[in-house]
Amino acid sequence: MDDFRIPIGAWAKVGVDWIKENLDGLLDVIAMVARWLVSSLTDVLVATPIPVAIAIAALIGLLVRSWQLALGTVVTFVLVVGMGQWESAMQTLALVIVATVVAVVIAVPLGIWSARSDRVRAVLKPVLDFMQTMPAFVYLIPAIVFFSIGVVPGLVATVIFALPPGVRFTELGIRGVDPETVEAGQAFGAKPGQILRGIQLPLAMPTIMAGINQVIMLALSMAVIAGMAGADGLGKQVVEAISTINLPKGVEAGLSVVIIAVYLDRVTAALGNPGEYRSSLLGVLSRRRAARRNAAAEEAMAAARSIPAVAGAPFAPESASVS
Repeated sequence: MDDFRIPIGAWAKVGVDWIKENLDGLLDVIAMVARWLVSSLTDVLVATPIPVAIAIAALIGLLVRSWQLALGTVVTFVLVVGMGQWESAMQTLALVIVATVVAVVIAVPLGIWSARSDRVRAVLKPVLDFMQTMPAFVYLIPAIVFFSIGVVPGLVATVIFALPPGVRFTELGIRGVDPETVEAGQAFGAKPGQILRGIQLPLAMPTIMAGINQVIMLALSMAVIAGMAGADGLGKQVVEAISTINLPKGVEAGLSVVIIAVYLDRVTAALGNPGEYRSSLLGVLSRRRAARRNAAAEEAMAAARSIPAVAGAPFAPESASVS
């Protein structure tokens, strides 16, 4: 019985070796594009003057949520600068943004497809379970084999680890739309694509945004693991602190990760929560614009009703007598 062993690991190695040998050109293209995206965004974030970057982040917080978030953003980001972690924080932020965009681009269509097909859902469910429960460190092994050391294996591992919530929440949001609302759209002759764009996606958007929020949080949780693969940023700072038992450096890098995570969480949560969005500055301005438009429409209608009746005129004064 001790000699009986199923060589699943050996089979996985054979598969990885086959991909490395036969899809080397595709892997090189993926690595080049991923490296360019992360490095370009990192250069933009690092080159932006720190006061300007903090002001933009605070303005986003003010627009989508509240002045408290804007003030907290200024205070915490200044703390990151004071700890000397600003450049590393921007490197991590660039990695998280690129990984989130890639994950969302893949996850939302898969979630929509899964919501529309029970067969697709039956296939995707065990795959997503596998992706979510597999230890994140395991993803680094084939990623490093495919792309060597650097930011690319960290990005690939981050995308794989952060992808499942986006698919699940998108499917949940689409399936949760009231069937009667969909049937009403079909009764008016709307095509499936029009129903998806005009009914299902808008109604499912809070749930989809909650999924995007989870994608961002999982991507940030992979920052340290990406640092182990050689990606620059706060994760690399944590790994160096662990290897040298440098407590101050580890605390500062970890606290910087927390600050970025809290900021991104609050912003995306506000975008996915209509109640919080309505209380934001952007929501207030939107309501004022809508009120002005309604007032202008009412004035135009009142003016049209006051025009004397003429031959062929579409409106007639209510007080006009019929002779």
